[in-house]
Amino acid sequence: MNATSTRPVAIKIDEDTRARVKRLAEARQRSSHWMMLEAIRQYVEREEKREAFRQDGINAWNEYQATGLHVTGDEVIAWLDTWGEENEQTAPVCHK
Repeated sequence: MNATSTRPVAIKIDEDTRARVKRLAEARQRSSHWMMLEAIRQYVEREEKREAFRQDGINAWNEYQATGLHVTGDEVIAWLDTWGEENEQTAPVCHK
């Protein structure tokens, strides 16, 4: 990230949280600013992944509603039970 792509942003945090960030930053030999920036970066990355997972679920449900295609839990378990064996099976085919 270069200096021209960043802009300062102010946030308000309570004194207890501020002190905790400061203690952790000192323990890690980092600045409080670095700790907060890293926390925000990790939170945003995690939430983006969570949202993508949620959207995948919604899309899968909508596709199922439209087509009725599915595999049963028993079919998946039977397939997974063969993983790592000589007779490893291919994934079950979706059906109605």
